[in-house]
Amino acid sequence: MEQISPDRVRLTVDEARDLALSALGRLGYDHEEAGIIAEHTLDAALCGYEYSGLPKILNVAEHPQLRKPRRYMRAIHETAVSARYDGGNNVGMVTVYHAARTAIAKALEHGFSIVGVNNSWVTGRAAHYVEMIARADLIGIHPVSSSRHVAPPGGLTATLGTNPIAFAFPTSHDPLVIDMGTSAFMHTDLLLRMRRGELLPEGVAIDAQGRPTRDPAAAHQGAILPFGGHKGFALAMAMQAFGVLAGLGTDYDKSQGFLIIAIKPDLLLPLAEYKRQMTEMIERIKMTPRLPGVEEIRIPSERAFRERARRLREGISIDRKIYDALAALPQIALPDRTHGDD
Repeated sequence: MEQISPDRVRLTVDEARDLALSALGRLGYDHEEAGIIAEHTLDAALCGYEYSGLPKILNVAEHPQLRKPRRYMRAIHETAVSARYDGGNNVGMVTVYHAARTAIAKALEHGFSIVGVNNSWVTGRAAHYVEMIARADLIGIHPVSSSRHVAPPGGLTATLGTNPIAFAFPTSHDPLVIDMGTSAFMHTDLLLRMRRGELLPEGVAIDAQGRPTRDPAAAHQGAILPFGGHKGFALAMAMQAFGVLAGLGTDYDKSQGFLIIAIKPDLLLPLAEYKRQMTEMIERIKMTPRLPGVEEIRIPSERAFRERARRLREGISIDRKIYDALAALPQIALPDRTHGDD
């Protein structure tokens, strides 16, 4: 660990992984679960998404579902091209990872797959899963219906999730990855700002009385707003509808449903031809004439991949408060997982 300022420390990738694994072990996660969660949060940090990086482990530690009874993840309904899983109240970074692996296997064999998960929480960065799918030479789509933190236009209370949607497409180089929330601000970023004592941007949240606020604690008691007004709200509703398909109606709070769709390009076009055309399309867009002062046309996911390559060499920096909080997490014992409906 290197102290780079009074408020920041730099960790090598191995140091960051060890910190994450140690913290998750003290939370009671076994070797497999801890490894999946650690790699997810570490990759988010490498890609430059600090709020979805190591601080996410603190969100897991503080989540009210953590200490409640849990079951092994199990299929409620399954076909050759589909599966719907009860996540068993397990953390979503584990359940959705396994759902993505199932989707990849089914799509590689049959050309298409759709997999849903409910009864799970804190799924992390949606791009993580669709990138997995694209690197298996499949197209990935991941609609998410998440916990209620967003008010509809004109509404006073949170009735929708931040409800992201992620896509990934294989190309001749790195995949094209698109990951966006349908809210004006992501709740995980709001929690990080609470920890740091930082203000929110203008116009992204309201307090419990419906007044605009930049105070993340007041917004946490109130609601985040959709991005783009009614357009973001409409997209959030679409993600909620996909969540219904994933089984949110039987979720513990009837708001969280996670869907994974994987498509083999050669259902319509030979894979090599698809990847070639995707690569040519991206190159044409990057060659767009630029306005004065614009250095490049940047494609979604380019910045994240560049950051990942750089930080793999140089390490990552995190807030000293986050480092200390992770190091100080107490030892707890998670409830044993069961196999039944108890």
